[in-house]
Amino acid sequence: MSEPDILLVITSLPDRAAAERIAETLVTENVAACVNVLPGCTSFYRWQGKLERADEVSLFIKTTRVAYPRLESSLRKLHPYELPEIIALPVSAGLPEYLNWVAQETQARK
Repeated sequence: MSEPDILLVITSLPDRAAAERIAETLVTENVAACVNVLPGCTSFYRWQGKLERADEVSLFIKTTRVAYPRLESSLRKLHPYELPEIIALPVSAGLPEYLNWVAQETQARK
């Protein structure tokens, strides 16, 4: 059996409450097997020509390439930002049993 095509998706939110609400929804909807809510960070970025600084909470979301379109759609609906950070990184290696678990947990349910 070949290993599934796993992705690590990263996004940032304005506060822990929003991060936890979105994390729970993504797992409940079976578009993510696991979501890590990381401690706060400070982001610096340019938005509409102005340098911005924001305290944010990051999410590490484990999903599959097959489930990614559903995850992105859900995340765009739930995310409070006008232009949310949604970055998907391929997982090139990992514990096979864990990767298979991610694939099982993100299968579309009927």
